[in-house]
Amino acid sequence: MRLSRYFLPTLKENPSEAQIASHRLMLRAGMIRQSSAGIYSWLPLGLKVLQNIEKIVIQEQNAMGCQQLLMPTIQPADLWRESGRYDAYGPEMLRIRDRHDRDMLYGPTNEEQITDIFRQTVRSYKDLPKWLYHIQWKFRDEIRPRFGIMRGREFLMKDAYSFDIDGENARKSYNRFFVSYLKTYARMGLKAIPMRADTGPIGGDMSHEFVILADTGETEVHCHKALLDKTIPDNINWDDDLQPIVDDWTSLYAVADDQVDEKTAASLGDDLMIARGIEVGHIFNFGTKYSAPMGASVNGPDGQDIDVQMGSYGIGVSRLVGAIIEATFDDKGIVWPESVAPFNVGLINLKTDDTDCRNACDNIYQQLQNAGIDVLLDDRDIRAGGKFADMDLIGLPWQVIIGPRGVKNNQVEIKNRKTGEREDIPLDDVVKRFAD
Repeated sequence: MRLSRYFLPTLKENPSEAQIASHRLMLRAGMIRQSSAGIYSWLPLGLKVLQNIEKIVIQEQNAMGCQQLLMPTIQPADLWRESGRYDAYGPEMLRIRDRHDRDMLYGPTNEEQITDIFRQTVRSYKDLPKWLYHIQWKFRDEIRPRFGIMRGREFLMKDAYSFDIDGENARKSYNRFFVSYLKTYARMGLKAIPMRADTGPIGGDMSHEFVILADTGETEVHCHKALLDKTIPDNINWDDDLQPIVDDWTSLYAVADDQVDEKTAASLGDDLMIARGIEVGHIFNFGTKYSAPMGASVNGPDGQDIDVQMGSYGIGVSRLVGAIIEATFDDKGIVWPESVAPFNVGLINLKTDDTDCRNACDNIYQQLQNAGIDVLLDDRDIRAGGKFADMDLIGLPWQVIIGPRGVKNNQVEIKNRKTGEREDIPLDDVVKRFAD
């Protein structure tokens, strides 16, 4: 993409309404614009990042055997009355009425909807387990939406649901998602810490939040330092017993500030770390909370009907955009991990009115595109300082800088956005460098 043609309305000054780095930088980098309180339009640069994050989430859900579907945003209130949550959920749920005077709602989550789908279609224990997910815009009417997309009213979420014959198998499904989440965040260049959590309005008896550390995080995290060094294996055999992997992570202390066990925390001594964190995922095991009142049962091995055991598993896809910025930004702007960056390479033409310089840029631009490398060419007729500032602001992982002197010497400068390291390489080696 040529920047001269790209819709990228950047801002030089910090917007007065933005209180945290991700909100400020997303506005300045031309990623989003506010439509109304807590509701945003996603502009081309922001949408590309959102889609890259969504792609990773989809790949990892599919890899663990979860199947994608798509449920409606508008749900009938009667389903929520069956589960008992319609009146209990609170004013965060947007309740509406259609032209036929039927009570409807804009779904804040989908436990009732997926349970209704299951009870209409699955009859036998032989069809279990089932793991289903979708990625869909949700709405929760926050009383004070703030921090841009981090605490907005409309957000993109991946929510998955598991159905099992008994508690033992439900725990296996829970472990499956637990491990999948660790892999998902690792692919985004994030260190996620799983913390035992309250189940809240979702319900159930087992729940974990996944948080990533950031100075501006909303949650104070108390955890064992060893969690920072833990990694998840690249090649998971999903047919294996995953309990040892889960136990390896959950055996280390990690709680929010309102759940601190003072005795345990004191026993850790120097191994205790206190930091700020941002929630980016939440998983729940809630047994028959929805299946029992809604009649979601299967015929068991003995011929008797059994209420299925369920769990739900959420990832804040749009929230991750802001969370990644909060975890990685510097004083110049955003610093995207390569796996989610809107473009792999920013190609900077320092002198657009120089024929040799322009030809060199056009040639490399075409070769990079042909090699499948997503590149943004800054071909605008503005001063070099403005180009450098914008490239640092939008945070592409690599910058390739081409000027008349370099072209004359058959050299280009490459800059790593994260480290700031620079090096000169031959002009002819640029494409090979990034293709490798």
